[in-house]
Amino acid sequence: MSTAATPDAVKKKKKKSAAAMQRELRDLARPSGEAQDRPPVDLKKTFVRVGGILAVVWIVAVFCIRWTMIPVIVAGVLTVAAIGGAVWVVRYVNKSRELGALLRSAGETEEGRVEALRRLETDFKRGDVQASLARAQLEMQEDPHKALATLESIDLNKQISPVADQVRCTRATIHLQLGELPEARALVDKIELGKQQEAKTRAMFAAVAGETWARTGLGKKAVELLEVYNPDDPDYAEMRVQMLRARAFAYAGAGDMKGASRALKKLGEINPQLLGMFVAAKKVHPVLQQEAKQLLMRSGAVPRKMVRQKM
Repeated sequence: MSTAATPDAVKKKKKKSAAAMQRELRDLARPSGEAQDRPPVDLKKTFVRVGGILAVVWIVAVFCIRWTMIPVIVAGVLTVAAIGGAVWVVRYVNKSRELGALLRSAGETEEGRVEALRRLETDFKRGDVQASLARAQLEMQEDPHKALATLESIDLNKQISPVADQVRCTRATIHLQLGELPEARALVDKIELGKQQEAKTRAMFAAVAGETWARTGLGKKAVELLEVYNPDDPDYAEMRVQMLRARAFAYAGAGDMKGASRALKKLGEINPQLLGMFVAAKKVHPVLQQEAKQLLMRSGAVPRKMVRQKM
């Protein structure tokens, strides 16, 4: 005996499908694990710079020792402080790697995600910034608002600049996904790209800042920033989607629809469903949205009816 699906069941299935599509788009647009897990501090560069400064300080101190011991005392104090700082940095980077491994272990299953969240709750102290960032990355997959609440609990005034900017960048990314452009703009305007030692981190931050500026009336400024970074550079492979997405918004915001179309076509070549970001997202340039719709329909990756309904 066959049973027909009830209207409520059909409606529920459609809602579930739409929600699943939104999650898939977020997953496709999210930076890779490597990009997310990378600590904002380059150990090698940091130690080389600090070591060079200490070497100069000690050379001056030894040269002046015949007249006074003050330079030697100062050099000693600075050396002790540098050692303490080095220990903190090493611990920070090691914890970043541990959390990165935990995020990767979460995998693609709900069970893995739940287990990772449990470990973040039990294995790390409440208020741990790195653990909060990791928690937010997992929460983003199901509830962006909950991820925002986790990140907003971090007191940015108590964090070093690179860490505070990492939090700002992640929060801005969520606001962009939710179409909350003024909130994203307020965050990216405070990000200091020049203080990021890692080139890949700067590129990722630039993509978020560029998209935000483009969608809030600063298209030309966004293009100038984004063209510093080449999305086809192999070093930026794991961030290519974010960089191309930002370029599409930037060129459209600057009135260069040919440039926007080129960026959209490159995204379609990676995965046609990535074009759905522009169809489903809120507050998208209407011409850019129309171009994305047309490319998506021509690709055949998504039924035409679903595209017309903005998924």
